Amino acid sequence: MRRRGSPWTGVGAVLAKETADHFSGWLVWIVVALLFLTAFAAAYAAITSIRQTIGESPFLFLRLLTLRQEQFRWSFIDLVGILVPLVAIALGFDAVGGEFNRRTLSRVLAQPIYRDALLLGKFLAGLLTLAICLLALWLLVIGFGLILLGVPPGGAETARMLGFLVATILYGGVWLAVAMLFSTLFRAPAPAFIAAAALWLLFLLFWDADIAPLLATLIAGPPQDIFGPRLPYIETVQVLARLSPHTLYSEIALALLHPSTRALGLVFLSQLQGAILGAPLPTVQSFLLVWPQLTGLAAGMIVIFVIAYIAFQRQEIRA
Repeated sequence: MRRRGSPWTGVGAVLAKETADHFSGWLVWIVVALLFLTAFAAAYAAITSIRQTIGESPFLFLRLLTLRQEQFRWSFIDLVGILVPLVAIALGFDAVGGEFNRRTLSRVLAQPIYRDALLLGKFLAGLLTLAICLLALWLLVIGFGLILLGVPPGGAETARMLGFLVATILYGGVWLAVAMLFSTLFRAPAPAFIAAAALWLLFLLFWDADIAPLLATLIAGPPQDIFGPRLPYIETVQVLARLSPHTLYSEIALALLHPSTRALGLVFLSQLQGAILGAPLPTVQSFLLVWPQLTGLAAGMIVIFVIAYIAFQRQEIRA
């Protein structure tokens, strides 16, 4: 039978309902509070150091996000990169499985709402909630810096920080899609959360340092020969490492928040001819440098959501 009307009818209703549920849920608020408190601690430690050496860098607000202190070993971007996936997983691990457990999915679909609208509305609600939280954190940190530093950010700094904000939302969107995928595959919330958290820990702790080099050795051979490091091995490691969302996000943060970064990955001496080492790269050039990484995060988010969508469409739902 052909469907009547648009398959996206009801997306707005699901989006509004799910967003309200997210902001009233205690689990999300606990994880968001953890993100805000630790990020503010890192920002305050960085500001304390910046005020003592205020003349050393023209990019004060970028240093606020990247500076590490001895008494606080994490920088702002380190904590955001670690905790944003947890917020995204908390938003999505119970999205579909919770409806099955509460036996409310058949009731929802009995309304003029198709499966397409239901899953898309839940995903957009999680992404909107994540974007609102990150935007609030971004504005609060900038306001915190304005109060304690007494100088506003420049145009280049603002553009770079906005790009970093967009990249963080895409990064969180990838893990939101992963959580919704496992929520679709597992009916119980606990296995969905454990699977999503295990995948996050795999990419965070083991992929770059252990798994990618091992796979590169199997694909391209040993890392060294009698002449030194082998180029095919290095290139293979780089390609495999960039399958990790954390690696893509780290490279974006490095290029946008460290203006002197001129290349990501392997650099030949011929590429440095005519370059002024240590000089900041123009903002447009930095964005062009990380455009593949930004596209990769967006593409990964869409592909994972499409897999979850296909799996959800194939499931049998009974009253």
